[in-house]
Amino acid sequence: MKITKVNTYLVRPRWCFVEIQTDEGFTGWGEPVIEGKAQTVQSCVEEMTEYLLGKDPMRIEDLWSTLYRAGFYRGGPVLMSAIAGIDQALWDIKGKFYGAPVYELMGGTCRDKMRVYSWIGGDRPSDVARDALEKKAKGFSAIKMNATEELQMVDSYEKIDEVLERVAAIREAAGKHFGIAVDFHGRVHKPMAKILAKKLEEFDLMFIEEPVLCDNMESFRDVARACNIPIATGERLFSRWDFKRLLQGGYVDIIQPDLSHAGGITEVKKIAAMAEAYDVALAPHCPLGPIALASCLQVDATSYNAFIQEQSIGIHYNTGASVLDYITNPEDFTFTDGFVELPKLPGIGVAVNKELVERENKTPHQWKNPVWRHEDGSIAEW
Repeated sequence: MKITKVNTYLVRPRWCFVEIQTDEGFTGWGEPVIEGKAQTVQSCVEEMTEYLLGKDPMRIEDLWSTLYRAGFYRGGPVLMSAIAGIDQALWDIKGKFYGAPVYELMGGTCRDKMRVYSWIGGDRPSDVARDALEKKAKGFSAIKMNATEELQMVDSYEKIDEVLERVAAIREAAGKHFGIAVDFHGRVHKPMAKILAKKLEEFDLMFIEEPVLCDNMESFRDVARACNIPIATGERLFSRWDFKRLLQGGYVDIIQPDLSHAGGITEVKKIAAMAEAYDVALAPHCPLGPIALASCLQVDATSYNAFIQEQSIGIHYNTGASVLDYITNPEDFTFTDGFVELPKLPGIGVAVNKELVERENKTPHQWKNPVWRHEDGSIAEW
């Protein structure tokens, strides 16, 4: 079997899809994207196409190594996201060829279903208690929210108090054992992160996410010493070599590699195994589309340390189109009592509505994240 064509598509709300075709009629789909840089990643996939045409799609490890190692420069969000989408599509082809979900080709499952959580509150969180109760009523056992709006490196306790009030409202409304994750989103710098983490202890959080940026990886030590809340991070790390430094530090409890950013199924499976050796849990990052979510579930199914999965149905970023719009088997992604069943179809597990994808691609989106500024006019972390 040979790869004959590689197509890319930009689809709302902010995603990029790749389709890999073969001479034997098998087609694979992947989701290579960096939010806000979709066109850049699309161009990178197109640039990598010459390494794929005429090659055997079944040799995933060899093709992955070629895309990663054949270029002198490697790693980073753009290159690894392009590889990620291609890798997903290759696994999709392989699963379809053998008539089995990808997880069956990776040793089979170690669980029957996967716990999921839902987003609430938006970028500038409000009405979070009401939103949390709505999610609980729909059967979710856990939610995640952004902690705060923009914060200066050293900021006021008023903003800290506002965070505490929101979390307290959720805890009171949803109950003692409802899962609450608070995402600092890289908006909080070390001086304030230590304070906020310490004050959040009383609410028995499921985890705090990205309390500081991975650029300041050494600061996880200071946050960990300030509180007893599990620390999660990893959406802005892109390879096993990035995660090696994080895991060696020993201060993070949950890693969150993104299946569309961190080299795809091939790479994240290796990252998950590395984390298991450090007794660190896995909760893949996925505020993206159906192919990315299905890819996450393939890895979750085979990773002992996977404990919960992010998904973006109903997330505030999804305007104009949503996750299940692009597939014809949405029933396979029904959430029941806070869980989702493992994908059923051969390959990645999604039947893509190509007609809709092609129609969307005629007017490509140009999604960009907002630019925030502090009161003094300086740029704020979003």
